[in-house]
Amino acid sequence: MCGIIGCTGRCEAAEVLTKGLRRLEYRGYDSAGVAVVDGDSMAIVKRAGRVDSIEPYVRALRGSTGIAHTRWATHGKVTDENAHPHASCDGRIAVVHNGIIENYRELREELEARGHRFRSDTDSEVIAHMLEDALRSFEDPLQALLAVCRELRGSYAFLAAGPALGDALLAARKDSPLVVGLAKGAVYASSDVYAFIEWTDDAYFLENGSVAVLRPGEVRAALLDGTPLEVRPVKVAFEMSEPDAGAYAHHTFREIMEQPEVVARALAPRPEVDEAARAISEASQVFAVGAGTSYHAALVARYVFADVAGLDVQPVLASEHGLFLRWMGPGSVVLAISQSGETADVLEAVRAAKSRGARIISVVNVPHSSLEREGDLSVNVRAGPEVGVAATKSFTAQLATLSMIALRMAGRPLPDPERARRLVSEALRLEPAARELGNRLKGSDDLYLVGRGVHYPLALEGALKVKELAYVHAEGLAAGELKHGTLAMIEDGTPVVLINPGDDTHSDTASNGEEMKARGAFIIGISDVESDLYDVHLRIPEARGVELPIVEAIPLQLLAYHLALARGAEIDRPRNLAKSVTVK
Repeated sequence: MCGIIGCTGRCEAAEVLTKGLRRLEYRGYDSAGVAVVDGDSMAIVKRAGRVDSIEPYVRALRGSTGIAHTRWATHGKVTDENAHPHASCDGRIAVVHNGIIENYRELREELEARGHRFRSDTDSEVIAHMLEDALRSFEDPLQALLAVCRELRGSYAFLAAGPALGDALLAARKDSPLVVGLAKGAVYASSDVYAFIEWTDDAYFLENGSVAVLRPGEVRAALLDGTPLEVRPVKVAFEMSEPDAGAYAHHTFREIMEQPEVVARALAPRPEVDEAARAISEASQVFAVGAGTSYHAALVARYVFADVAGLDVQPVLASEHGLFLRWMGPGSVVLAISQSGETADVLEAVRAAKSRGARIISVVNVPHSSLEREGDLSVNVRAGPEVGVAATKSFTAQLATLSMIALRMAGRPLPDPERARRLVSEALRLEPAARELGNRLKGSDDLYLVGRGVHYPLALEGALKVKELAYVHAEGLAAGELKHGTLAMIEDGTPVVLINPGDDTHSDTASNGEEMKARGAFIIGISDVESDLYDVHLRIPEARGVELPIVEAIPLQLLAYHLALARGAEIDRPRNLAKSVTVK
């Protein structure tokens, strides 16, 4: 997973590319690089490390055409040589690439046999050398680009620039996101609208399986079979503008604290929720597909739809969707859940389900994303831009949106957005207690989170947040399964988070807590009911029904954040992780 950006025309390339990389750093941050074209010369600066490591050198570059990249390694170690951009042998073409070229080994062998010299271990470098050859064979750069892309297998979004192209950028997209920004006298391209929103809000989203030649004031686009495409830009919404951490130390903490407004906004009635409810009520079978946090939202959705609508919704882990394809067909509906709308496994599941005749309802946060465009119907969760790699506000917005769909389908009253705002605000008042608990647990090697029924997926999500943010081994466990192995892990001082609100799961879960406490566990209760069982009680406000999972998520996020802070972890950009998982 990587972030790419390019610009040409009436712009200072060094400034645009540096700012764009900073906005894209959540997509990859183990190396960064820039190529700037100035007439018949091109300067490339790239380093292993963060954008900070190249910024002083980039400032000195002059030119109005360039491309840049921030990397999350898939092929080749994290080294200066493997950082993008990658240049052709003659130094007249440079390429930045997001995705995986599956046949790069055979392509590289062919190129080396023709005399090309490679400098990196990446799959991406083959594109630069292939373009070098193609531009010698085709006078039209669009035809050269098409010839190259027809030989590539795998997923890609890439940009190319260099003296061989003058003021043009080449762009290609297959199964990875790429969007073009159009401004007076300038054109931009990136894997994410956020990268160029400062300069234009007119965006053209490249069709999947297409290429384009970008020049100031002109965009020529075509499908991979050569069919010309009409370029129709759209206005991107105000909420696409770049968020700022503001008074908070981290984007993640700001996003946690934004949730009263986010949840209230997600619970506001809107026509697309009613349309989704109608589509599901007419379906013969319903699936909820997601990955990571979005899969946990799908698990919660199963309980909610069963409880309020008497409907069986089958949760599907996106990477394992093939097992369920035999049941996805005409008459079935797939709820495809994703924050970014670019998750590779989710998009693959959606395309496979559509090919079998299933109807797709996209539940997504990012407007104009691939998932939104590929769905038959889209419901935006309205969380707004989320920069922190660990999903927080998008998760509670997903829960709110899915609950709205279930309640609408059942003809049940909808939650009051103002009441939900108040409940989440009250839950956020646990922040000082979570900070104290994070400091207390900072030396722990293990943490167990236990829940029953709809609270079990919350235990899974809480454990995921602890792993992502604090790098602590954490497990989410079903309370009824403790005797099947887990109790063997409990000893004096073992920290256990017991998700135990006062609903119909309360007494059974409390009994499980007693079993663990009898074996020495340190019990952290997340509940609206007082109990002597808890060594520490994070008391949540009294919520009911679909409100409960949303409210429970808040103390879990706060605990993960403060545990990470106490351990000195890098919170907004956890090691080895990226926000948008755009490769499988």
